[in-house]
Amino acid sequence: MKQFEQSVYDLIVETSTNLPADVRRAIKAGAKRESAGTRAALSMATIANNITMAETNVSPICQDTGMPTFIVHTPVGANQIEMKRAIRSAIARTTKDGKLRTNSVDSLTGDNTGDNLGPGTPVIHFEQWERDDIEVKLILKGGGCENKNIQYSLPTELPGLGKAGRDLDGIRKCIMHAVYQAQGQGCSAGFIGVGIGGDRTTGYELAKMQLFRKVDDVNEHEDLRKLEDYVLENANKLGIGTMGFGGEVTLLGCKIGVANRLPASYFVSVAYNCWAFRRQGVLIDAATGEINEWVYERGTALAMSEEQAAAEAAEAQPERREVVLTTPITEEQVRQLRVGDVVILNGRMYTGRDAIHKHLMDHDAPVDLNGAALYHCGPVMLKDEAGWHVKAAGPTTSIREEPYQGDIIKKFGIRAVIGKGGMGPKTLKALQEHGGVYLNAIGGAAQYYAETIKGVEGVDFMEFGIPEAMWHLNVEGFAAIVTMDSHGNSLHADVDKSSFEKLESFKEPVFR
Repeated sequence: MKQFEQSVYDLIVETSTNLPADVRRAIKAGAKRESAGTRAALSMATIANNITMAETNVSPICQDTGMPTFIVHTPVGANQIEMKRAIRSAIARTTKDGKLRTNSVDSLTGDNTGDNLGPGTPVIHFEQWERDDIEVKLILKGGGCENKNIQYSLPTELPGLGKAGRDLDGIRKCIMHAVYQAQGQGCSAGFIGVGIGGDRTTGYELAKMQLFRKVDDVNEHEDLRKLEDYVLENANKLGIGTMGFGGEVTLLGCKIGVANRLPASYFVSVAYNCWAFRRQGVLIDAATGEINEWVYERGTALAMSEEQAAAEAAEAQPERREVVLTTPITEEQVRQLRVGDVVILNGRMYTGRDAIHKHLMDHDAPVDLNGAALYHCGPVMLKDEAGWHVKAAGPTTSIREEPYQGDIIKKFGIRAVIGKGGMGPKTLKALQEHGGVYLNAIGGAAQYYAETIKGVEGVDFMEFGIPEAMWHLNVEGFAAIVTMDSHGNSLHADVDKSSFEKLESFKEPVFR
């Protein structure tokens, strides 16, 4: 079991830090479809750069390493109890080594376990098979994309698409709506797994299992193959694009499975996964515990050098307005910004996620936030004798803070809110009334942004856990795009409206 534990440790590190080759191929193909110099092209190029940095640094591709979910196939007679212990030990070790973020929290108290172990964490499914070796597959699916999972019960009425009945065309409408509703909040361009049938629980499980299929495989079920091809082609006509900035590439993969159901129930379950599609697997020798084979081709076989070159070209586009700001930021500076501007931030920045926003509603801040930049981020942090170090620091999905953000902007005088996926009308109104701006960073680009953080100057609220604490970060060259300005403009609202209009064009039946 000691060697088995090390093999699982190696699997976790590989999954967290190195995208497999089939995912890289899909991202490379998507990057080529975007027009040079656009926000979407710049985002795709940044994603490619981040993939290379994560591989080189052996650090998390995205700071949100999600809920580790293992699928383990074992020979008859294998000791699954000892395997479970070894897997849990490997999870604790990789967390301590900064390959996983401390993501396991008590659902009632919010207390963070600190080692990713706790009731229900990690998720481990065992199944016997008629082979002599052991297969361990792992998927790390972050909270941002997990929150965009959706389940439909047919028949139903879908906005823009009308009635979805209990047939292939009703399923088609559900999947198209699922892609539309995700917008940029799940870090598009993404991948989806779809489960048709089952009950509410097994339907979602079936959808998630589709994400273990290879991106370039072909569905053996003819109707489902046609449906997969249809969705992949037409979802990209919605114009949501990378990060929800608009563009040609919204979806990179679609996999659909089917299971029997009860006559009274007809569920279509969709598991949405971001571009940081982190899943890998190993075949392990049952006698020695050593890795014999990797299930998915490792990403090192497919470099992202062309896409990195595209990043440099995109950054050199002359028509893009670039504004350099040093915190604290004044209202006058913010009022000059418009949607589409690229802002380069220098100076001190503070992180704040769910626990911080809830706390600040009823308490004073531990620091002066007037003119500050507040970053929706839960970083991966490690501490040594020299202090704290940032290992990964990409943005989290901002919409969760919509109930709080407008009030906090007004209360503390915050000038810049940084996150991903955009925010709603309450925040937009506060930005307009009080002089603020929303900056959209590239979701999942945790290494790209970690490199801009030159030092950790302090931390408050460590009792909330490392991801939820307020970190005081000194940044240099932190780039993000203005997507909501102080003049009432919102790129997110515009893309949502435009993509909904396009969604309506898919109302008529296709599969009869």
